[in-house]
Formats: sequence, structure tokens, C-alpha cells
Amino acid sequence: MPSSPVKVAVALGLASLLLLVGCGEDEPAADATSAAPTPPPTSASPSATPTPTPTPKPKPIKASNNFDKVTVTGGYGEAPKVKVDAPWAIDKTRTKVLDASNGPVISAGQGVEVNYYGVNGRTGKKFDESFSTGQPVAFSLAQVVPGFSKGLVGQHKGSRVVIAMPGKDGYDPMGGNPQAGIEAGDTLIFVVDLVDVQLTGPEGTAVPPKAGLPTVTDKGGKPEVTIPESEPPSSLQVQPLIKGKGKKIGANDTVTFNYSWVRWSDGKVLEETYSGEPAVSALSGLLPGMVKGLTGQTVGSRVLLVVPPADGYPDGNATPSVKPGETLVLVVDLLFTQSQ
Repeated sequence: MPSSPVKVAVALGLASLLLLVGCGEDEPAADATSAAPTPPPTSASPSATPTPTPTPKPKPIKASNNFDKVTVTGGYGEAPKVKVDAPWAIDKTRTKVLDASNGPVISAGQGVEVNYYGVNGRTGKKFDESFSTGQPVAFSLAQVVPGFSKGLVGQHKGSRVVIAMPGKDGYDPMGGNPQAGIEAGDTLIFVVDLVDVQLTGPEGTAVPPKAGLPTVTDKGGKPEVTIPESEPPSSLQVQPLIKGKGKKIGANDTVTFNYSWVRWSDGKVLEETYSGEPAVSALSGLLPGMVKGLTGQTVGSRVLLVVPPADGYPDGNATPSVKPGETLVLVVDLLFTQSQ
């Protein structure tokens, strides 16, 4: 068994990173003529040695310090139309707010849920987008190319922004992305609707707990648990203390959360995340009692779990020390979820 209630604090695989690797689609972002078919080669003898054609060096594109040659139409929530006076490049990662909001501010490394539309500044063509799927994508800003994170940090939930990033903040370190038609040096342009952002703590409506459970008090943002002087319950107890208004946690989701867990026998805190960074894990990677108790709960909630041995560590655990047959008590704050 694992030494922590979080079996694996996974780094997200991020299927949503397709927003950066692209789908390889070469649809124009604005009206553009299709490339002419390649003409047939001139006559050549089968025995003749072909003369290699030198690869022309791309002409440098003068980098701009503004968005004057980029036009975006359409409002928040709609698939945008993007016109670029291509070839175009930006001098450094820049962000322009198109539709402002006063929602929560995005911080570095946070989880976000967005819709996006990506255009290559060199070609003026779209290389990927999420609007047509009808489903925003969620990911951590710690796991995207630098320009995407730089462009979103400090922006507000509910806003539409356009980000332009030079190749060094995009795909240059990986040599470009041929499948998406992205070459080293290409400026990438993203129109981004900021749908949701990771919470910093529980947010919602307080729920009176039923009698007989451990009591939880909040001190400086950290929950403190007091165990009652009674025998522990024999079955899993799930008690929302704050009911959040966010998305429901799905069985296959990856969840960002803070937690504290204590032993029923003495109330000792065995492990907690409130002094550091929240945990990130696939829900399926948690203890059975956490999986059962958190599935269907909503983001923003604080949930008290009393986990009997069968749903925790029936054979005990070495470090932290949990004896066989020990009942565990967990307080979990659900901050963000990513559907898989």
C-alpha cells in the first residue's frame, strides 16, 4: 500500500497539450488562396545523377512590438475569426485583452480551463482550436510552453485575450512541430477564453455536519480536526462541510486539492498540504475511501471523510505510522478538476 493517501501525485499527461502540438490541420485563419500543386519535374534520364537543390533559407521576419497586424473578431464564447498580415512575428510574448472580466486572477502554475484558437504568424493559418469540440480543455500552466503561461498569468477568469509568442517561448526548443506545420522561429498566436481557474481555497455554502463526527475548525486557512471520544464508525462517512458551486468531480478526473489526514485513535496529523503546494492526482490514484467519497463532489467543496480500515490501510502502513485496523479522518478541499 502507498505511504500517503495520495497514491501517485501524477504530472498531468495533458491530452489538452494538443492545443500546442496541434492537430496538423492546415485550415486558413482568414481568406487565403490554396497553395498551387507542385509542378511535375522536368525531363530527366533515369541514369542521370540528380543535382541536389539547396534548401532556401527562410527570409527573416521583422518582429513587431504590437498587434496592429492581427485582427480578431467575435466575442467571448464564440469561435473567433483571426486575420494576420502574414508573415508576421512578435518580439517577445505579449498579451492583449479583448474582452475584460473582473474574475479571479490567474497565477503561475495554476490549473486553468480554456477554449483556444491557434494561428501560425508565419503562414497566417490555423493549426489547432478547441471551440468546435464544444468542450473547453483543462491543464496546469506549469506544463505548457512558456509563452502560454506567460501570456495568461495575471489575466482574469471570464476574459478573452490574444497571446503572441516568439519561437523561443513556443516550439523552438523542440525544433518546431512539423505535424502542426510549425517551424523553428515561428510566432504562435492564441485567442484564449479563460473559462475557469484553480481556486486557492474552498468556496461555497457552509453545510451543518451531522452529530457524532469529528469537528473541523479553520485556523488561518488550515483545518484543525478534533476527534470525538467515541468509537469510530464502521462504514465510510462522507460529510461536505462547504458545498462548492464548481464542476462535479468525475471518476476519471485529475484533481487538484489540499488535504489533511489524522488518525482517529489520537488525532495526530500524519500529513497535510496546506503548508506547501496542493496535491494533483488522478482520482483513481487515491485511497479507496477518497475515491468513493470524492466522486460527485463539486469543486470549491471542503469534504470531511472518515475512512474505515477496509477503505484505507487494512494492513496498516509504515511511514506515516498507521496500525492495522486504524480509522483515518481526512479533510479535503477540492480546488480544480480536469476531465479525462
